[in-house]
Amino acid sequence: MTAPESPECPKVTPQHGVDDVAIAEQERYELELAERGFLSGPRSRLRDLSTLFTVAWDFIKAFRVLHFVGPCVTIFGSARVPEGTTYYELTRKMSARLAKMGFTVMTGGGPGIMEAGNRGAFENGGRSIGVNIELPFEQKGNPYVDREVTMKYFFTRKTVLVKYSYGFVVMPGGAGTLDEMFETMTLIQTGKVRNFPIVLMGKEYWQPLMDFIYKMADEGMISPDDPDLIFFTDDVEDAAAHIERHAVRQFGLRKRPLPKGMSVLGEKSLVK
Repeated sequence: MTAPESPECPKVTPQHGVDDVAIAEQERYELELAERGFLSGPRSRLRDLSTLFTVAWDFIKAFRVLHFVGPCVTIFGSARVPEGTTYYELTRKMSARLAKMGFTVMTGGGPGIMEAGNRGAFENGGRSIGVNIELPFEQKGNPYVDREVTMKYFFTRKTVLVKYSYGFVVMPGGAGTLDEMFETMTLIQTGKVRNFPIVLMGKEYWQPLMDFIYKMADEGMISPDDPDLIFFTDDVEDAAAHIERHAVRQFGLRKRPLPKGMSVLGEKSLVK
């Protein structure tokens, strides 16, 4: 017995009388259908091979764009936080502080907290990177990035957001932010990546989560010292000092000129 192939969707071609909105709807539908097909179970080996090449291309695009951008600190947070709110402005201040420390600030490239993170660095002479995602409902990139790459898959995007960073700042967010935070914590916890600092900001918002993390430790579901992987604060200077201790000093980071070495995959140096 073989699993049924994903259904084909009707094609909309640019013709007289078919406007850009209809074409955009078609593109979103095709993207959503492709994602569902990838996650729906076994498919033909040829289609799985095609997906493998698509995943590889996602990584190659990111490697070309981001090879020379580090060292980075990644900021995670909600796309739904409007400008001028407490969390938006806190993110902006934290990002500006990171830029002054010499870090490139990396975010998911979208609106809300991501925009605030890119904006704080951009407005203070720092380097600002966005790693966006293709979605069935369009997520527009924000205007405060020096360089941007758009990924097809969430798992390739998360890999890239972790790969180039020496620290992580987690601002208030929803399911996606929790996913990013706990995956990063799991990678550190299991030794898959180095012991990079995780700073959790937004104490009023995140307090119930921290209580639950300590409960997990009390119940033996995680190690007693795993909660210590998270530095919980709303103070920008305290957060910067923690990153200084656990990233800059631990890994011997220092400011240096951006390299102008040989390009292997078409990499480009990020000059600010």
